[in-house]
Amino acid sequence: MQVRKTNYQVNATPRLQVLTEDAIEAIYYASLRVLYETGVRVYEKEGVEVAHAGGAIVEETTEDSSLVKIPHYMVDKARSTVPSKVVVTGPDRQYRMELFKNQIYFGGGSDTPYTIDPYTGERRRATYQDVKNCARVAQALPNYDFHMSLGITQDTAVGTYDRWQYLAMLEGTSKPINITAVDLEGVRDQLEMAYIRVGGKEEWKKGPIFSLYIEPVSPLSHSKEVVQKLLFACDHDIPFVYTPCPLAGATAPTTLAGLLVQALAESLFGIVISQLRKPGSQLIIGGLMSNMDMLSTIYCYGSPEMALLSAAYTDITKWLRVPEYETAGCSDAKLFDEQAAMEAAINISTAGLVGGNMIHDVGYLDSGLTSSIELMVASDEIIGMIKRILQGIPVNGETMALDVMKEVGPGGHFLEHDHTYNRFKTEIWQPKLIDRQNWENWQMAGSKSYGQRVHERVIEILEAETEPLLDDAMFKELRRVCELADERHKGEELDVKMFG
Repeated sequence: MQVRKTNYQVNATPRLQVLTEDAIEAIYYASLRVLYETGVRVYEKEGVEVAHAGGAIVEETTEDSSLVKIPHYMVDKARSTVPSKVVVTGPDRQYRMELFKNQIYFGGGSDTPYTIDPYTGERRRATYQDVKNCARVAQALPNYDFHMSLGITQDTAVGTYDRWQYLAMLEGTSKPINITAVDLEGVRDQLEMAYIRVGGKEEWKKGPIFSLYIEPVSPLSHSKEVVQKLLFACDHDIPFVYTPCPLAGATAPTTLAGLLVQALAESLFGIVISQLRKPGSQLIIGGLMSNMDMLSTIYCYGSPEMALLSAAYTDITKWLRVPEYETAGCSDAKLFDEQAAMEAAINISTAGLVGGNMIHDVGYLDSGLTSSIELMVASDEIIGMIKRILQGIPVNGETMALDVMKEVGPGGHFLEHDHTYNRFKTEIWQPKLIDRQNWENWQMAGSKSYGQRVHERVIEILEAETEPLLDDAMFKELRRVCELADERHKGEELDVKMFG
């Protein structure tokens, strides 16, 4: 059937919007006032010099820092060159993220000191093998688009764990990786490892295989390590995430609007400095914005405020036309339980509906202190459900199926009709772990809870035979970078046996 109605509008997918354009503009112009009137504290001399050369006002200089005030025109100029799209690929180019307005990609979080052992259920300190296991699981899950470590390799040297973490992730996944770095030296070593993995500097230029996580210090401070990493990333064509993590009531105003103003001011400083250093430098802004629980003083990862702030900041970044780093798939629960599933489902839904770009921290428990492979697996199915919802309901002659209803007629059925056969696989989402059997068949299958089925899937992934992603020669070359870093940091090893 041909639609002849004029001015026919289609809402192709469901959508969520928290802030109106007027509210976004109010927050943006308020953040410009903060940058110019309050300023930011910068603890790296070269960063201060870059800002000053670009027109910033420098005041209250001490031995280790300066107060830097950014005039409005500097932000306008930076916004004219900052890319609206950032691309990060996997090392074999099979996987690719194109981060721009309303393009959603999901992945884990980084650097949790603890993990839940998938075999014993024990909460313990994370190791190299745990980081590798999380990467292997991310590789196996179809709705994971990029990966972060979901653990700290605490059986390696304290000052060089970031290199070993990157090696563990490269062993486990060929998806794009968002790395962290202890310091500037750590970024340099991991970039060398990336060159080795991808085949050289020129290949890197064809498509970076990692992005770098950088976190300024709220409120309104940019440490020496942070600015050094930012400048190095600009100089070496490394896409980077510049993500403040303000905490309402502690490191930011209690009011959510006030927190958004402060966070945006912190992000805009990163945009200004990066574009002064090298116009066109690729960065993603956003991050974890939440509230402090006033009873426990924890940083909430499952609160409605966290989901709401993430959604609002996504609205802001879409208005700015800068890719956004959002938070979802995480919980304050201590185990993978009903609370974990509930909180993860809510913040994954919000992030997907609002159109966040690089949606991280999937698999976080315990307010960001503990990783859970079980939550990773469960969240993969939640993400699948949300992606189905985001497909919406196309309304046209074929989908309204008037001819099909006429052919079947009153009292008939649609099971044997070609329309059903041709459409059901794409129209109806099919779960992998959610149970839809009747009671008797569920009992015959072992009466397993969702948690039990998730756990079995985790063990299945971990024990599956897979082809190594790195051959022996490349692994040795990558490992040598880590070992040389260890030699430079002798005396910092933890008293734990090294892995094989």
